[in-house]
Amino acid sequence: MQDYTQELAALRRRLDEATVYLRIVDLIEERGQLEGEMADPDLWNDQDRGRRVQKDLARVVDDITLHAALEGGLEDVETLVEMAVEEADESLDGEIIAALGKLGESFDELEMRSLFAGPYDEGDAVCSVQSGAGGTDAQDWAETLLRMYTRWAERRGFSLQVESVSAGTEAGISSAEFTIRGRHAFGLMQGERGVHRLVRISPFNKEAKRQTAFASVYVVPFFEEVADEVSIDETELRIDTYRSSGAGGQHVNVTDSAVRITHIPTGIVTSCQNERSQHQNKDRAMQMLAARLLDLERQKRDEELAEIGGKQSNVDFGSQIRSYVLHPYQMVKDLRTEHEVGNVMGVLDGDLNGFIESYLRWARAGDTA
Repeated sequence: MQDYTQELAALRRRLDEATVYLRIVDLIEERGQLEGEMADPDLWNDQDRGRRVQKDLARVVDDITLHAALEGGLEDVETLVEMAVEEADESLDGEIIAALGKLGESFDELEMRSLFAGPYDEGDAVCSVQSGAGGTDAQDWAETLLRMYTRWAERRGFSLQVESVSAGTEAGISSAEFTIRGRHAFGLMQGERGVHRLVRISPFNKEAKRQTAFASVYVVPFFEEVADEVSIDETELRIDTYRSSGAGGQHVNVTDSAVRITHIPTGIVTSCQNERSQHQNKDRAMQMLAARLLDLERQKRDEELAEIGGKQSNVDFGSQIRSYVLHPYQMVKDLRTEHEVGNVMGVLDGDLNGFIESYLRWARAGDTA
């Protein structure tokens, strides 16, 4: 039978590394503290505190449980190998190889967490898609991107809520704002920020010519409350209300409850139309505005640091990051990481994990350099 000594030793090393970067010892202690807070009968007198403690406990338990499952899985495989060696039973090779492969994939996914270093990587993401150059094709492309991220969120077990949509003139959408909720949603989505380029035979061109279309994606962290770091002067806001609209008549309100907020000094616009009341729509639009303003401050700091350091800042907002080519060949390629995939339809159906992981590794390598 085969010798699995090296494979098992490699997995054991990866488990030891996971124990360190997940901070399992600290998490076990933190779990005890959080469970004590959850047992406090006065906890939910403060709803914000109650939700925060509940969310932190779920995060801690998730990491501890995952680590324990990997440890148990590795021990099971080690026992299986010992049994096969003692009995010289080669028939167990297939089962052992399958178990080792499954464990390796689980460690690959877990190790992505070690790539998250930002203060907001753990939380939810506020995203928007905006059609660019390319006319009707660009608006159709923007709708395709929204569908792609919806599929990706479903695959990961995240929830995606569309906050507002502006329909295209002939097809597709002009823009859409949406929130993705799930652990590490912002950390995973941050690499999608930038301009996405589509090349295909246009279904809107009577002569069936090849058309290039562009759409931009914007991603910022979501804050349950307006962030303390951001000071918003309401005298600098223009707040408009309007009647919301949705495809097929869904989500159409009988009152003008949709809200659009314009931050006059920066020109940033956020809107929400899917909550039940005008007040709720305004609160959600303010949350998204705070996220956009905080990200704007971050970009300014990055540019200032780059100028002090005497080198060009690497800001990807507004720059082309990825090309999706359907004609004359089929290829999706990220221009930053060089990661490419030939299965374009799979990517458009939400298979983005390869691009997301390659971006995280590329960004971490850049930070280290």
